[in-house]
Amino acid sequence: MTLQTQNLSIGYGKNIVQKNLNLSVGEGRLICLIGRNGCGKSTLLRTLAGLQPALCGQVLIDGKNITKLSDYKRSTLLSLVLTDKIEVENLCISDLAALGRYPYTSWNGNLSENDKKIVQNALKQVNLLHLKNKNLSEVSDGEKQRAVIAKALAQDTPLVLLDEPTSHLDLANRIEIMMLLRRLSVKTKKTFILSTHELDLALKMADFIWLMNENGTTTGIPEDLLLSGIFQQSFENQHFNFDTEDGHYRIFQPTGNLKIAVTGENERAKWLKRAFVRCGIIEDKNAEIKIETADNQYIINGRKVSSIEKVLEIL
Repeated sequence: MTLQTQNLSIGYGKNIVQKNLNLSVGEGRLICLIGRNGCGKSTLLRTLAGLQPALCGQVLIDGKNITKLSDYKRSTLLSLVLTDKIEVENLCISDLAALGRYPYTSWNGNLSENDKKIVQNALKQVNLLHLKNKNLSEVSDGEKQRAVIAKALAQDTPLVLLDEPTSHLDLANRIEIMMLLRRLSVKTKKTFILSTHELDLALKMADFIWLMNENGTTTGIPEDLLLSGIFQQSFENQHFNFDTEDGHYRIFQPTGNLKIAVTGENERAKWLKRAFVRCGIIEDKNAEIKIETADNQYIINGRKVSSIEKVLEIL
């Protein structure tokens, strides 16, 4: 399966959000779509899925214009997971996943034995088989999200589009969902394209990044985009910058006049410096106040303390 856009412009009415998009992707890829709010991430996904018309250009799947495909054919080529939370009290996980088989069932919606096997396998892939009879009201948000992904897997399409699949989840579940999508892209050879604000996870998990901003969309593998400086340009702000060494943002707090010299290269020194950044304290190797870091303590001008909290109280 190949997905391509040719000179694609997206938006609403006369409002063009992105234009001249020439994107392409093959099978077995995890693509993360990132950018500021309002740059067109959800609009692009909806256009790729055929839910809204392109303002210009076309979307091609295996060389065929998506607007020329029947609803049935399109439903066998791509599935879509939207960001809306599912609140259906009397629907169990297995029934939700089974909705993915709708394109393949007869008019009465009955599942064949093969359909049931596909649903079971989809639930197994997202580690929900043991909860298949649980109602959605009885499971966590993370489990609900995995159930929605199972529905997309049961639809058995080579392309899966997801609009912020981790937006309602806590940190542990956000990491778990991203790792799950990564594993599935490798194991099933399906292509997953998802919009996300989890920049650090996208850099660690994605095969390719589609970075959208007001000047257009830049694509590439995470490492090349990091080295190019495009992240710094896209998310530049007076209060933070992007650190290309560790792939995280560094926040600038309003600073006062307090300057501290820190010695040591151990774990305690690293987290002490992190605390200084948070509190607006300036690290200066020539400062009069000096803090020595050891394995189990901090020494401030000869005074020994055991925690960063105590250090800050003294300062």
